[in-house]
Amino acid sequence: MSTSSVSKGCFVFKPSAKKKKTLSLVDYFTDGCEGAENSEVRFKLCQDLWDKIKADTEVLQDELNRKILDSFLIHFVCLAFPVSSVGVNVPDHDMTFQSLSELLQQSVTPHVASVQAKECGALKHLMKRVLERLMDTVVTVDDEEEEGEEAEQTDLKALKVLSSLCVFRNSSTGTPGKKRSSPAKDEQQQPPVVIIFKDLEAFNPRVLQDFILICSRYIERLPLMFIFGIATAPSTIQHMLPHSVSSLLCIELFQSLSCTQHLATVIDKLILTPKFPFKLNGKAMQVLISIFLYHDFSVRNFIKGIQLALLEHFHSQPLSVLCCRKKEALLHMTQLSHRDVERIRQLLSFKRYVEKQEQQEQVNLLKDDNHLKEVCQRLIKDLNKYHKNYYPVLRCLHTLTSSLPRYPLGKQIRELHLICLEKNVWENEDYQTAMKLLRMLAKDELITLLQRCAETLQSVKSKKMKNALVQLEELLTKFKQLDTVETAPTVEESFTSPVKNLQKKTDLFQLQKTLLEMNETRRSKKLSPFEVLRNEALDFIDGLVRSYLSPPESQTLNEVCYYSSSATVRRHLNATPRTSIQAALSSPYYYLQTEDGSVSNAAPDICIAYKLHLECGRLINLYDWLEAYATVVSAAEGNDPDSDNFGKVDEVKHARFIQAVSELEFLGFIKSTKQKTDHVARLTWGGC
Repeated sequence: MSTSSVSKGCFVFKPSAKKKKTLSLVDYFTDGCEGAENSEVRFKLCQDLWDKIKADTEVLQDELNRKILDSFLIHFVCLAFPVSSVGVNVPDHDMTFQSLSELLQQSVTPHVASVQAKECGALKHLMKRVLERLMDTVVTVDDEEEEGEEAEQTDLKALKVLSSLCVFRNSSTGTPGKKRSSPAKDEQQQPPVVIIFKDLEAFNPRVLQDFILICSRYIERLPLMFIFGIATAPSTIQHMLPHSVSSLLCIELFQSLSCTQHLATVIDKLILTPKFPFKLNGKAMQVLISIFLYHDFSVRNFIKGIQLALLEHFHSQPLSVLCCRKKEALLHMTQLSHRDVERIRQLLSFKRYVEKQEQQEQVNLLKDDNHLKEVCQRLIKDLNKYHKNYYPVLRCLHTLTSSLPRYPLGKQIRELHLICLEKNVWENEDYQTAMKLLRMLAKDELITLLQRCAETLQSVKSKKMKNALVQLEELLTKFKQLDTVETAPTVEESFTSPVKNLQKKTDLFQLQKTLLEMNETRRSKKLSPFEVLRNEALDFIDGLVRSYLSPPESQTLNEVCYYSSSATVRRHLNATPRTSIQAALSSPYYYLQTEDGSVSNAAPDICIAYKLHLECGRLINLYDWLEAYATVVSAAEGNDPDSDNFGKVDEVKHARFIQAVSELEFLGFIKSTKQKTDHVARLTWGGC
């Protein structure tokens, strides 16, 4: 009997009994790694550095969760239950809900259950999951009951489940041997049962409504609290639940830290710090931020991107052995081989450094390995000093410019950091605009910003930053000593706070017009003592920027610490599945290697069909395609081209062809068409 579609058949391929050898991380560093002579040292440095970053990340995550949950949610639960609470726009929600469950179990109640929509398609399944999570046992449900009986029996079964839950809760929270107080007071003292709905929008509204209605009957015996995880807006509850159901809930709203704020905190603690020697250059940093903002909003994936860049840097850069603490780097510098010294001479930053030296010094650097090591030790120290001075000045500049209208250099510090990584920030037109706006600040505003800059510099141990702090404090003292009452009328009388006025004018034309007016007014009038001091303070800030915010590429040996392969990061984190599939179908021998390393000559049927379809036009005749396929398969099998059976279509080849065509249709390369019944439409462009 003929079948309607051969493609519905099941084809089984028995795997080989031998297991392929898995490649460990150590093998990844030692096998095929450039600079294999120090690969073990680099692997240990990479692992130690990642462990430190991971530990700091976990501490940071715990602090963020506790600030959100301890201050509001747990306090709220302890005071008032039963309640329905809502969390909106939760970044990396699985990790956040896990922390929430642990904190609730530690501080509020041992009865916490988390459920997802994909495992609660029906009311009986929701009841089953809740009971399993709360009682830590396996509950079976009858999935083969009749549809007519399900609607009648589900409520009774749900009531039995809740009755069992009441008995379990009372037995687990009771204190035998102690005389119980009044029932109402005893229920108020007992901990509630908390049920977390991780993805509220994905739940079946009917299932949710029935569950709430049934639970409302047990509210006197079973204090319940629901936590709804909402990714859109709180109004979702009103859209999913009718008034008769939502009126049973006492709804309170709390909002977790937004994903962009979470990212800003991670960047501030992990990247904008000299604590970790590994750094990302501007392009690699921009790739990670772009993937975060335009793809997943996941801070966890952002940290994984840093881990990937860290691994790639230590694997591909033999000189990454110097990417460690200063003392360790200086020690490793003395142990470098002649080959490593030659690698240093090939660095672009070192070549620029050599070109600036005198002729005899150039000869010594290019010929004498010991002299080069001594010079590089000093250059490594200079690179560490650069990082210690860079980040405090960056924070001071951001403190000043983030208060300006239209945020000329960006609202977030990461935006300013990216600008500084690419080129000299003082050559940027936006920087010049920001400095003009700062020269129009009123006294109180400027003093407040300078005091915040001084607070930033107080925690820095660098000698140069300590000297800068002393100069800044002297400027603040001069500002406080100004007697504005006895000062002659100044520009500020007509423009009391130009920046405040500019904040009301959002268009660029008005901004430029006001700047021109201020410049003309300043030229026509004599500067007051305050204006002179204000210019002095901003010139001081400008001097710090020009001295310490030069881009990393200007620093010698920056390649040791900075990872610059943005294309590699993008390829791994922002993969293009269709391109990968096309590459695999076009060149299957790169993927189909046998265990002894040899390459198989027989291509899969889908690869043969794919290459043949590239030779066709927009519409493909299935019969012609089948004949071409049979001819190629016969040649691949080694059949005699002069034989009568060569290229003929038999049942086996027909079935294999139909399967290959079905797989191509599933992958989106072809589709059926109504123009011709024996043709399919091609959905790709180009040829072989």
